[in-house]
Formats: sequence, C-alpha cells, structure tokens
Amino acid sequence: MAQGKNAFYAQSGGVTAVINASACGVIETARSNRQQIGKVYAGRNGIIGALNEDLIDTSLESKTTITALRHTPAGAFGSCRYKLKSLAESAAEYERLIEVFKAHNIGYFFYNGGGDSADTCLKISQLARTKGYPIQAIHIPKTVDNDLPITDNCPGFGSVAKYVAVSTREASFDVASMAKTSTKVFIVEVMGRHAGWIAAAGGMASDRKTEIPILILFPEIPFERKSFAAAVTRKIKRFGYCSIVVSEGARDATGRFLADQGLTDAFGHTQLGGVAPVVAGMIRDDLGLKYHWAVADYLQRSARHIASKTDVDQAYATGRAAVEFALAGKNAVMPAIVRISNSPYRWTIGEADLNRVANREKMMPRSFISRNGFGITARCRQYLMPLIAGEDYPPYRQGLPQYARLKNTPVKRKLANTFNL
Repeated sequence: MAQGKNAFYAQSGGVTAVINASACGVIETARSNRQQIGKVYAGRNGIIGALNEDLIDTSLESKTTITALRHTPAGAFGSCRYKLKSLAESAAEYERLIEVFKAHNIGYFFYNGGGDSADTCLKISQLARTKGYPIQAIHIPKTVDNDLPITDNCPGFGSVAKYVAVSTREASFDVASMAKTSTKVFIVEVMGRHAGWIAAAGGMASDRKTEIPILILFPEIPFERKSFAAAVTRKIKRFGYCSIVVSEGARDATGRFLADQGLTDAFGHTQLGGVAPVVAGMIRDDLGLKYHWAVADYLQRSARHIASKTDVDQAYATGRAAVEFALAGKNAVMPAIVRISNSPYRWTIGEADLNRVANREKMMPRSFISRNGFGITARCRQYLMPLIAGEDYPPYRQGLPQYARLKNTPVKRKLANTFNL
C-alpha cells in the first residue's frame, strides 16, 4: 500500500533538556503509522530549513539513535529565532513554503516551540484557506518559561525548575558554611522574561525539613530597593546568610527591566541578562555585605543529567499526541497537558486551539507568590512539586552522559531557486 504524505518537523526558539524527547515522540509515532505518514523531514534550524529547502531525512537514522533522542538535550536538528510575518506583509515567505512542501509531498507540519512558534504554526495551518494548499499544522509545546496558556505546564519547564531548585539548595549549603567569616549573600540569575515560574522553583529549595533563607525577585512584583534591602537584612540577622533567586525579567515600578541593556533579539524582545551583578551591586552599596553571584543561563535549560522524569514523559507524550492529532484530521491545535489531580499526581493530554495559544503569555498567579512578594506560597509549592519529581538519568560512560549525535543527512533539493532570508 502506498505511503501517505510526508511530515515536516522543526524545533524553534530556545531549546531545552527535553525538546528532543518530543522529537522522539513525533518520529517514533510516525514510523509506526507508515501507511498514513511517509517520511519525517526535519527542518535544519527550524522554519529556516523549510524556507531554504534544507531538510533532514530522519528515516536514515537508526531506531536506536531516534530512541536515544529521549535522553539527549538541546535541539538535535538545530533551532532558530525566526517569526513569520503576516501573509499581507510577506506573501513571498508563504509562496516559498508551499513550493517546498509541494516539492517534497509534505502534508503534515509539526512545530515544536513556544508562543511565537504557536503563531507561526497557526499561520501555516491557514495555508489551505489562504493559498489553497492543504496541510495540517500541529504545534508541540516547549518553553522553559512555562508561559504558554491553556496547558497546565510546558515541556522543558519541569527540568529547568528541578535544576534551579537543586542548585539553589546546594549553593545555599555552601554559603551557609562560609557565612561566618566570608560570603553572606549568594545571588543566582535565572531565565524568565515576563513570568517568574523558573524563579519560583528556587523557592522549592527550602522546605520544612530543610529550611533555607531564600528571597525571590519575580517579574510580576515591582522591585523596590528599600524593601528588598530590609528583607535581606532580616534573613542575615536570623540565619547569618541569604540566597537570592532573581528572574532576568525583574523590573522596577516603572516597568523597566533591571537588566535592560537597550538591545533586542530576533523577535524584537528586549535583550536581557546581567541582572545578578546589578542586584549584587545593591547588596554591596546598601548593605556592605560580601557576596557571590552566578548566572544559570544555558546551564539551566541544558541540564539533561538532572531532568525531571515528569518532564521527560510529558515531552514525549506531546510529540506522540501531535502525530495522533494529525492522523485524526485535526489542524491548528496543540497537545496540552491537563492536570487531573495533585496527590497522587495524575495528568493526561488534552487539546488547545492555537487561536487561544499564539502570542499569549501565562503569568504567575498572585496567589502563588507570598504576601511580601519575595517567596512562594503553599499553593505554588503544590503546583511545582510533581513537575520536578522523578529522575530519568541518561546512560553514562566513563563518568560522562552519552548523548545521541545524529547524521542529519540532507534531503536532495528539488528546487532550482533559492530563498533569501
């Protein structure tokens, strides 16, 4: 029996410790449905791979290698920060995509990314109506920021949250041992442009059995220098030291980012990074305390060695569900994680319309942030706990994790013309 149309899969935006688990879910599920789906072509460097007709033939990778994607961090096919403009603004982009899709018999489009990627996927889903080219586009959720709406949480978040919680606890033990004659304040900067989900995870480092003095600076709570200094002073007086988890998106009462460098990224977002030394400077100038600071940066989102098992399972499940949705004839939707219960933690996969996902952000509820604005509540702890639960260690050899390295064999080009980005 003849195979169905081919599928296009691509990764977009900042990668995570588990985005390849979603890729694994897509490819393995497609391979088990060969009568409906032919080959899975991956875009090299995201949607740019489609525009450049730079496709990767995943059928040339062994079953073992594809399975190993489940425990491999980062983006196996390369990612990008490139957002399609509207049809009115850039008809040439869409004409090019249709040209490439037709040339390679592509009828399924799976885009693995965050809010901007959901927008791209939504636009692709509309090609049948606007350009007469039938294609089913399914968005696969991914973002360490945990800011996609509808879904209870986002694949990628649970693992970065686990990394931040563990690192905050371990670093706090270190500071506590040095505080009598040396460092009294440790500051760690974590990701989170507008939403403080990752910063909140730092609060998990402290619990009833292991109490740690932690202050969290959320994007959702306007930063006030005097009240912050007073809070640090109280922690130092009681514990002798203090750990501070600051979101890169922390901002003052006027809405200005504390780390605003005056630069923007490829999506037009303010380029952040560097808020930890800003806060450290305040500790020095206002309190005269000895401090150390660190920026988790790529370490937090690439730490597959300490990934959350919940996160790995959910990343794979959303990839698998995306293919199942497409085979069921769905379009312009996203597999969403639905929480059924907290204790025991149970979840399932639901369905979200991309019109309700694209270009929308889910902020931290105020009920998740303590009254003084520097910590998390029991409700937040209840939400976070199952997301960081469980270990899913990669295989190790000679002390180092073993990750998959794909051949990424290119698909032979069929078009004579190229596309200038």
